[in-house]
Amino acid sequence: MTSLLLDTCAAIWLAADAPIAQPALDAVAEANRQGRPLQVSPVAAWEIGLMARKGRFRASLSAQRWFERLRNLPGVAICPLTSEVLLEASFLPGDLHGDPADRMMAATAREYGYVLVTRDQALLDYAARGHMAALAC
Repeated sequence: MTSLLLDTCAAIWLAADAPIAQPALDAVAEANRQGRPLQVSPVAAWEIGLMARKGRFRASLSAQRWFERLRNLPGVAICPLTSEVLLEASFLPGDLHGDPADRMMAATAREYGYVLVTRDQALLDYAARGHMAALAC
């Protein structure tokens, strides 16, 4: 099975033990059993920082400390954010809106063959059109 890439929302919900869809939970458990780390993009750190700056990230820790703890969890890895991924984000096939974070997440999933775990309907629709793999959470 392919590695999972956690969209920012999925990383937050999994870290908070919030309810997510059973198929996504099953995929996370299977990745854990197989020793495949859950991939988190540096883009998630950027989005969490933006949320914290706007007062939309509620945690007992600063955004920096929270992300540090996330990346140090067993079974979590920070995936590369390369110039190739960033360029791919500018030239994605098909129709995906202009949100830079979503475009970078989609490009990362495409570049490394990851399954993106997300609740973002635009990304799920993009995957449904065959441009990448995604799993609703």
